Amino acid sequence: MADFVKTQYVTFKEELYLESGRLISPVTIAYETYGKLNAAKDNAILICHALTGSAHAAWLHKAGDKPGWWDSMIGSGKAFDTDKFFVICSNILGSCYGTTGPTSIDPFTGKHYGRKFPVVTVKDMIKTQKRLIDYLGIDLLYSAAGGSLGGMQVLEWAITYPEKIRSAVVISASGRITPMAIAFNAIARHAITKDPNYKGGDYYGSAPPKDGLAIGRMAGHITYLSDAAFNRKFGRRYATFEGIYDFNGFFEVENYLLHNGYKFTERFDANTYLYLLKAMDIFDLAYQYNSLEEAVSRIKAKILFITFSSDFLFPEYQTEELVSLMNKTGSPPEWARIESDYGHDAFLVEFDEQTKAIKKFLDGVNH
Repeated sequence: MADFVKTQYVTFKEELYLESGRLISPVTIAYETYGKLNAAKDNAILICHALTGSAHAAWLHKAGDKPGWWDSMIGSGKAFDTDKFFVICSNILGSCYGTTGPTSIDPFTGKHYGRKFPVVTVKDMIKTQKRLIDYLGIDLLYSAAGGSLGGMQVLEWAITYPEKIRSAVVISASGRITPMAIAFNAIARHAITKDPNYKGGDYYGSAPPKDGLAIGRMAGHITYLSDAAFNRKFGRRYATFEGIYDFNGFFEVENYLLHNGYKFTERFDANTYLYLLKAMDIFDLAYQYNSLEEAVSRIKAKILFITFSSDFLFPEYQTEELVSLMNKTGSPPEWARIESDYGHDAFLVEFDEQTKAIKKFLDGVNH
């Protein structure tokens, strides 16, 4: 029998002080919850979503709908077992799925913020989540979990609010992205901002920068797979032979990028994409500390890292650095290394292996 959920919204009128020094108010947060909060309010798990995710992490909004993006991981008997835990997923600050971001209306102008929206950071995102957790009456999270940008948020939670989180599951993430990842993000930025329809970010009410956003997303999709995945899925097969000698023929891999790039423009906002990529680029756990070692020394939560052997975007050597530092500072983490050729997207595919590691880890938090 299907489980159903409804997206909820809460608006905070208090000003939110951002890392940049800017202030923003009001701030609306979109969120969903799964399972029940117990009387002691000590069974809550926060799920942090990735770059283009939303608060809709699991279950259905109504019959016939597409289930949430991590439906295979959240629910009765699943990795995040809703028979035991109260699971929360909120849309991040700066997104276009209900939480305040560039597509929101600026109360001072009555128009969409667009590029007038302040740059937000991963720390700003978790400060917003902290407001939601406080609003729900939860003093201490049993755990926080997420992959990619979601995993970066989880690391920030463990360092910024060490007294508020008992455990953390960090999947396919690191304390900062690589120069190569920044380079791919730069392609996306240039593709979007050079689109004639971008108009300096003030395109609302007119044709959006569809081509630029699609090309930017294509660049992203290359980093989400692996060489083995590209070979398995597409090889060198042609989608169409006709016109192969006059640029009208396509390989299957080109078709994949075109299809997914333009499909993405139907559900996502170009300014939002720019802002969230910027947040990833500038994220650095060592920022405001003397070193990365000093930053991770603040962690008190039990940590589980999950990595995938073919992850091109967050290579395993980055996790090895964090694990080494945490062992040195006296907070040895657990590390589940999963063999997979799905690349970075493995955290959205390899559910069985992740479930085994997460269930075992969460069961051990009390010991």
